[in-house]
Amino acid sequence: MASLHKNEAWDLVELPAGRKPIGRKWVFKKKTNAEGKMGKYKAQLVAKCYSQVLGIDFGDIFSPDAKVTSIKLLLSVAAAFYFEVEQMDVKIAFLHGDLEEEIYMKQPEGFAMKGKKELVCKFKKSLYGLKQSPRTWYQKFDTFIRGLGFTRSKEDHCVYFKLIGDCVIYLVLYVDDMLLVGNDKEIIQDLKTQLSSKFDMKDLGAANYILGMELKRDRAKRKLWLNQRKYVEKILQRFNMQDSKPVKVPIPIGVKLSAEQCPKTQEEEEGMSRVPGKEHWTAVKQVYVKNQGRSTRQQ
Repeated sequence: MASLHKNEAWDLVELPAGRKPIGRKWVFKKKTNAEGKMGKYKAQLVAKCYSQVLGIDFGDIFSPDAKVTSIKLLLSVAAAFYFEVEQMDVKIAFLHGDLEEEIYMKQPEGFAMKGKKELVCKFKKSLYGLKQSPRTWYQKFDTFIRGLGFTRSKEDHCVYFKLIGDCVIYLVLYVDDMLLVGNDKEIIQDLKTQLSSKFDMKDLGAANYILGMELKRDRAKRKLWLNQRKYVEKILQRFNMQDSKPVKVPIPIGVKLSAEQCPKTQEEEEGMSRVPGKEHWTAVKQVYVKNQGRSTRQQ
């Protein structure tokens, strides 16, 4: 709530005639670090975007994200040429976006203004949950970073670069995560200062964990490793397979599949959703139905 008030996210106004406020809810999460240990508790106010109306509450909503291949490419360049790899995080990124539409929301649960509970929030900034929030944030950041002399990549619109004499610096944006890659640490630090002057940033120092990937580096040997050990462990725990033994293939050799093995009721489908490979069984069923009428050999 302090962040919302600090960024002047809305004004309290009377609801105009003929308009309907969208809903809101609190989302609570437990954040973990690269080691899977508890980091912090996080509360976030989110707008219920499903009640937004096209042409009234929102228009264009597309926003690009950096490609994982772009991130891997820059990391390989950094490993080969001894480049620095730093990481930053944008706090409450979407609150930096400026809205063009008039959107009204009910006051946050538990924080309604005393004596003004009948009033609604008229957004001045984008809020998490709004359909256009990612787009407004990207447009705000894109305008700012290009104003600093950075060039946007034609191949990936979330990769920016700048040449300063013999020095080069790359910036990769993935929603609110940033990777800064360059051959001069002072220039990277200057960019961090410029970013912090415009946005509420958190300096994470040398990159070691991004997008669920853990980074390990041996600068002397010009090598950099990526692993998703924690992600794999999380998936195994989700399906209660953390004590399973590894096998070369995910299904017994020689097993025969048929439509009879697919779920036939809603209850069976819900039960299957808790078993790894539900998507595979669905695909098998689709192929089976599609090929009905063909010979067994063709199938």
